[in-house]
Amino acid sequence: MAKASTNPPIPNHPTLLFDGVCNLCNASVQWILKRDPRGKFRFAALQSEVGQQLLKQHGLESGHFDTVVLAVGDRIFMRSDAPLEIVRRLGGLWTLLYFFKILPRPLRDAVYNFIARNRFRWFGRREECMLPRPEWKERFL
Repeated sequence: MAKASTNPPIPNHPTLLFDGVCNLCNASVQWILKRDPRGKFRFAALQSEVGQQLLKQHGLESGHFDTVVLAVGDRIFMRSDAPLEIVRRLGGLWTLLYFFKILPRPLRDAVYNFIARNRFRWFGRREECMLPRPEWKERFL
């Protein structure tokens, strides 16, 4: 008899892995939730068991929380690519922000890394991961 896998299946929906104690990250998740009424996106804290398993499934280090990770099937978007892919998938006028994709990735990632390094100083941090509103609960893994 085959042993059941302990890894979660790769979600069918784009899944955003975010730092659950970062106020900027939590605000970004809430921003996406409000602009995604069809429920395209799913969410998991990087620190959560599901988040850690998805990182390992994609061959990523599980101890660093300095970037959001957008998992879409077996594809991974990180650093500046993740928010650009999110606005592209949100549709509507938000797709206009995808224009920034023409900038060279090293330049985009330098800006992203600068914000990531200073996010706790500028926006603060939580002691615990946020609890989603009841109407959003099913969108969190």
